[in-house]
Amino acid sequence: MSVRLLPLAILLFAGPAHARTLDNPMVAMSVVEGQQQPAKPASPDEFVPVNAPINAQDTIPAPRLVALAYGFIWVVLFGYVWSVRSRLASVERELQTVSKRVGSGGRPA
Repeated sequence: MSVRLLPLAILLFAGPAHARTLDNPMVAMSVVEGQQQPAKPASPDEFVPVNAPINAQDTIPAPRLVALAYGFIWVVLFGYVWSVRSRLASVERELQTVSKRVGSGGRPA
C-alpha cells in the first residue's frame, strides 16, 4: 500500500515546487544555468518582503487570540448543549403530564 502512495506523495510535494520555478521563464533559465537573476527594484504597488527583524509592537499576539477564539467556541458550545438539555427536560415534563392525562381518561390530575 505504501509503495503505491510513494509516487503520489512525490508528485504532491515536488510538483508545486517545480511549477513555481517554471511560472517565470527568467527564473527557470537562471535555475537551469546556475546564474542568479539580478534583483529589480519593486514598484510601490508590489509586495516588498521585510528582511529586517520585526518590532515587538508590530506583531499580533497570536497565542492569546487563538486561546480567546477557542474559549469563545467552547462557551457557545456549552451554552447550546445547556439550552438543548433544558428544552428536552421541558418536553419530557410535558410528555409526562400528557401521558398522565391520557392514563386517567383525559381528566386533569
